[in-house]
Amino acid sequence: MQKRFGLTAILFLILSFSSFAQNGSIKGFIYDNSNGEPMINTVIRLQGTKMGAVSDLNGYFTFAQLAPGSYTVMATALGYDTVLQEVSVAAEGVASVKLFISPKGKTLEDVEINAKQVDKTTKVGVGVTAITPTEINRLPSVGGEPDIAQFLQVLPGVVFTGDQGGQLYIRGGSPTQTGILLDGVTIYNPFHTIGLFSVFETDAIRSAEVISSGFGAQYGNRTSAIVDVRTKDGNKNALAGKFSLSPIMAHAMLEGPLMKPKTAGDASISFLLSAKHSYLESTSKTLYGGLNESIKSNGLPFGFTDLYGKVSFGLDNGSKLNIFGFNFDDNAKIINPRTLSTEAGLRWNAVGAGTTFILSPGSSSALINGKFAYSKYAIELDETTGGLNTTRQSSIAGFEAGLDFTYYLKNYSQLKYGFEVSGLNSTLDYANQFNASFDQQRNNTNASVFLSYRKNFGDKFIFDPSFRLQYYSSLATISPEPRLGMKYNVTPDIRLKAAAGIYSQNIISTKSDKDIVNFFTGFLLSPDQTIYNTEGQRLKTNLQRAYHVAGGIEVDIQEVEINIEPWYKLFTDYTELNRYKQSSTDPNFIAGNGDARGIDFSLKYNYKRLYLWSVFSYQKITFTTRDNRDSVQTYPPPFDRRFNMNLFGSYTAGKKRDWDFSIRYNLGSPFPFTLTQGFFENPDLGSSVNSNVTGTNGNIGVLYGEQINGGRLSWYHRVDISVKKQFTLSPKSKIDAIFSVSNVANRNNIFYVDRFTNTRVYQLPLFPSLSVAWNF
Repeated sequence: MQKRFGLTAILFLILSFSSFAQNGSIKGFIYDNSNGEPMINTVIRLQGTKMGAVSDLNGYFTFAQLAPGSYTVMATALGYDTVLQEVSVAAEGVASVKLFISPKGKTLEDVEINAKQVDKTTKVGVGVTAITPTEINRLPSVGGEPDIAQFLQVLPGVVFTGDQGGQLYIRGGSPTQTGILLDGVTIYNPFHTIGLFSVFETDAIRSAEVISSGFGAQYGNRTSAIVDVRTKDGNKNALAGKFSLSPIMAHAMLEGPLMKPKTAGDASISFLLSAKHSYLESTSKTLYGGLNESIKSNGLPFGFTDLYGKVSFGLDNGSKLNIFGFNFDDNAKIINPRTLSTEAGLRWNAVGAGTTFILSPGSSSALINGKFAYSKYAIELDETTGGLNTTRQSSIAGFEAGLDFTYYLKNYSQLKYGFEVSGLNSTLDYANQFNASFDQQRNNTNASVFLSYRKNFGDKFIFDPSFRLQYYSSLATISPEPRLGMKYNVTPDIRLKAAAGIYSQNIISTKSDKDIVNFFTGFLLSPDQTIYNTEGQRLKTNLQRAYHVAGGIEVDIQEVEINIEPWYKLFTDYTELNRYKQSSTDPNFIAGNGDARGIDFSLKYNYKRLYLWSVFSYQKITFTTRDNRDSVQTYPPPFDRRFNMNLFGSYTAGKKRDWDFSIRYNLGSPFPFTLTQGFFENPDLGSSVNSNVTGTNGNIGVLYGEQINGGRLSWYHRVDISVKKQFTLSPKSKIDAIFSVSNVANRNNIFYVDRFTNTRVYQLPLFPSLSVAWNF
């Protein structure tokens, strides 16, 4: 009987695999017919069946396990024509198709499908916010220049520390713990010293995604969050671009074909170039000098220049090669609020180049992505505060390479695996307030492999486990990192979700939690020195780790989208510079632990001409470390804003929809800071035993309060408004005029208090601006 049962089972498996092998598949790409750019998140169906797919960032889609025969592939998107194309599928064959969808046509009502809704019910989406240039342009644009840096400030769980030197902190993580990617390549500092602008060109962005917690195994070497920005390839059909001018900056973007496709779908070569240059320090004295004495004397002392270029080679089978390069430059002055003299000068530069590619093998439905790039980030701060004349310097440079394989399976399921290798070098030359020096140089090679498999069980349950194995050569450490996401669709409009994971990184920050404000954003690889934790025990490894748990519920009520997400992060062996180092025998680094918890509430309403978005976030962040008395302290870091609220609305008016009105209100609870108890003279002992200590003035030192970050600043309020009018010169040529006002109420939002003068320094005052942009 057992033998007969075994033979029956084997025969059943053979017949099953035989049947599976006789099936075929369809793979393809979908493009915007007007410019040749890939269409993202577009729903593609097989007409007459219930089978569907959603295009990815490359416009790629597949249908697997199809019986041999003829099929009609159908694609539709809001604002585009519906496109139909016949495809024949052979047994064990892979049929390739390219779809070109034209804008501004009539869409069949019975097949108009919301791709966003499909994403909601087929992906986990914990902590994920997708951003498009259209949404960025809806927000009131400070200085009349829409920028992703301004949009990120509205997102759930994001805390922004200021208009000047501001940085973004995402769900309890510092900038060092957030990975910023441009076409898959790390950008270490994407935000300029005037924190309203980033290095990214808004109109060059194809898509951007912020993952604030619980991200999958395809991302590594960061312990808090990911910001993944992808750029366009450039118009393949015609020359296009944008030129704009404002009191803050001038910028230009140009894109077009170097080799046009002979017919739709043929090989092509396209380019994209963008440049931004800020002259705010010069123009602000004249235009904004009446706002306060500091601006009248020094202007707004911020400047930057961003250059980016990309060339894309597209093949007729959908494969593509991109070559890109960038040079981002920033400079600023820190002004003494009492004397209005320059206290410090800050400069940083990021430069890099690389290549990315996608391959679509003819005999396979897999999509292969690869990258190789080199980049360098360097920062320098010259300061004279407290009698010191010191220069801080930091840099991080190296290469990144990776290759991954993606298989799009039936019912929106997906299998993805790959590997990454990087080699980094970091340097730090720094002296603290005790004139104790830090001189560090580190090298490291990272190697990792990852595997993720998202399985959709019908239309109810999504199971998304992934695993990453990370090796850090400088620490001789292997880090296994399991991660998991799940979603249950109670109904198509009510969805429960959860995610958890283990994360690691070997990059630490040069900032100190003691600073009220710190413009010096440097990066350093984890040291190989002995480091002790708060218990006085030696760390087993100098690798930083984090553990994430997050959940949530999504509810859609007609045009209203509600998203509620509680979250928790535990940071272990958090390593930082020893802020209390006074001599060469003191350790350079100390380690502590921290945790962050919170809940984010988001409500969106988007119908016809009106767009409303309200975001309420509560969080509590604490870190534990040893203080200068060698006592263990638990304290909030400088970015611990307990409550943050953003209310945002936009309305499109006019028969031609050529007027846009938008408003944003931000309310934030006070930031913590360490109080100042007094000052002392730190004698300069010099380099000789004959130095005259009694006859030489020393540097001014600060006596800090016993409780780290025991004080709080004041509440933050800001209202921004903007009005945009579009003038149509021709179907392909338009002029946008944008009038904006930041901080309409002219509220004195405190930035920091100068420790040596006890003078309050405020964020930007009421700040009007007018910009003009020509799009063609």
